[in-house]
Amino acid sequence: MGYLFQDYALFPHLTVADNVAFGAGRASVGDLLRRFGIAHLARARPRELSGGERQRTALARALARRPRVLLLDEPTAALDAETRAEVRAELRELMLELALPALVVTHDFAEAAVLAGRVGVLVRGELRQLAAPAELLARPADPFVARFTGANLLEGVARAGADGLTTVALEGGGTLRSTDPAEGPVAAVVQPWDVSVGRGPTSDSALNQIAGRVGSVFPLGNRVRVTVGPLAAEITAASAERLGLRAGETAVATFKATGTRLVPRRARPPAPGEGAARSGPGEEP
Repeated sequence: MGYLFQDYALFPHLTVADNVAFGAGRASVGDLLRRFGIAHLARARPRELSGGERQRTALARALARRPRVLLLDEPTAALDAETRAEVRAELRELMLELALPALVVTHDFAEAAVLAGRVGVLVRGELRQLAAPAELLARPADPFVARFTGANLLEGVARAGADGLTTVALEGGGTLRSTDPAEGPVAAVVQPWDVSVGRGPTSDSALNQIAGRVGSVFPLGNRVRVTVGPLAAEITAASAERLGLRAGETAVATFKATGTRLVPRRARPPAPGEGAARSGPGEEP
C-alpha cells in the first residue's frame, strides 16, 4: 500500500531524493523525481519546499514501492487555496494514469467530486450514501448528504397539492412547491446554481419565491455567490452588476419546482467536520 499522510510526514533531516528513496531501491528514484517535476529539488530539505512541492515529494515516496493500492488522507488539506485547485487537477490526472485502486478521505465535497468516481458519505461511522458525485448532487439520500454537497436546505411539512405538485409549508413561514411526491416532514433541497435573484417578486406562478435580506455578495470564480435570507445563490457576474446588490438590502430568490428536491427529514445533521467523503465505503478513522 502507498500512503499519503495528511501532513505529508516527510523526514526533515533527509533530502527530497532520500525521502523518496526511503524503503525503496534508488533505481526508481530518478524517474519518480522527473515524473513529479521535482528533480531539480533532489538535494533540498523539506523546510525549503513549498506546500505543493512537499506534497509531490510525499506522493513520489508513496509510489516508490510500486504499491497495488493508494491511500490518501485529506491530500490537499495542508495547501493554501490557490495551490489546492492546481494540485487537485494534478492528482486527478495521476490517478487516472496509474489506474490504481485509490481510497481518498476528505471533508471537502469539491475535492471528492474531482478525485473520486464514487463517493461514500460517512457520518459517525454510518454510510449515508454511496454514489457518483453527480448522483449525490441530483438525488441526495438525506439532508446531511445534501448539505455536504453545498445545497440549500429548507425544512417544512409536505402535502399533496391540487395541481399535481407537492406543497411544503416552511418552518420559517411561507410555502414552496416541488415536483417530487412527499408527505410529512421534509427538507427541500435546492442547489445554489438553480436559484435566481431579483429586486422584487415575479408574476410567474411556476417559480418558488422567497424574499429576504441580502447577507453577502462575493465573487466565486466566474460567478458571484449571493445569500438572500436562508438561501445561497450563484449568479453570473453580469447579473450581479446589473442588480447592484448590496448587503443589508432586500431581494427575492426564485427557483423552479422542478429544481426542488424533497428528502425525508431525519436527526439534525452534525456540525461541519463530522462527516467524511471517500471513494468507497469504510469506517471513519
